[in-house]
Amino acid sequence: MSIIVQNISKSYNKAKAVEAITFEVKEGELFGLIGPDGAGKTTIFRILTTLLLANEGSAIVAGFDVIKDYKAIRDSVGYMPGKFSLYQDLSVEENLTFFATIFGTTIEENYDLIKDIYIQIEPFKTRRAGVLSGGMKQKLALCCALIHKPKVLFLDEPTTGVDPVSRKEFWEMLKRLQQKGITILVSTPYMDEAALCDRIALLQKGSILKIDSPENIIKNYDKVIYDVRTQNMHQLILDLKNYPSQYSVYAFGEYIHYIDKSAGFNPKDLAAYLEKNKHSEIEINISRPTIEDVFMDL
Repeated sequence: MSIIVQNISKSYNKAKAVEAITFEVKEGELFGLIGPDGAGKTTIFRILTTLLLANEGSAIVAGFDVIKDYKAIRDSVGYMPGKFSLYQDLSVEENLTFFATIFGTTIEENYDLIKDIYIQIEPFKTRRAGVLSGGMKQKLALCCALIHKPKVLFLDEPTTGVDPVSRKEFWEMLKRLQQKGITILVSTPYMDEAALCDRIALLQKGSILKIDSPENIIKNYDKVIYDVRTQNMHQLILDLKNYPSQYSVYAFGEYIHYIDKSAGFNPKDLAAYLEKNKHSEIEINISRPTIEDVFMDL
């Protein structure tokens, strides 16, 4: 195993950030921590990259203990925090050279690892990092995290605030890095990115709700979800929440996702109820569940 986490807990004063977290990441795996802001993702990352001490529990990263062998871990991992943390006044090339020097290497020595990413920002190598676009900053930060050829790569919400095209490109880069044998632990609040991981841990309020592959999580979901839409979406949510057998109601894109707790549920009965409440243009169709649906239910 590349990462082994056993019963990690961390509190800030009396507030629990993470509680009894346990999971393992295999070598060469792309593993995702999925959850909203405040779920505990960044705290876990800081503990595993030796920037923070846990109150309880233990963790092994790349074969090293996070407390006893913290210096060895810092040499063996790459870390890209959620906030852009490179030197804004240095150029692209100066930032990369600086980080290579810190780790006792050179850009040339590990250029094969960063080549696919670096060629996209090389035309701007003399430009100061602080004036780069969000997508370019992201690529530069990834290059700096990879320049010493780490065994494990930690990426804390790397695509937050980045445009959809850059997000897609970034995940394609991660897949290529994974093929080179690097273990990747990535966190994201975007549920659609969960499907791009080999396995995921769904996090909420410092606890793990479920760990499995995205495919298995969806396959084992046992509830029927309906896409519901009418001409008055705001009123629709209120009326669906008042339906006697409703189990769950929440907005999902252009539809409302509705789940009924009755085994004998008939969509025609729901349509009749909505007509009675003066809805028109009623659509009720079975929907395919997603990671977000499972997360909302959990």
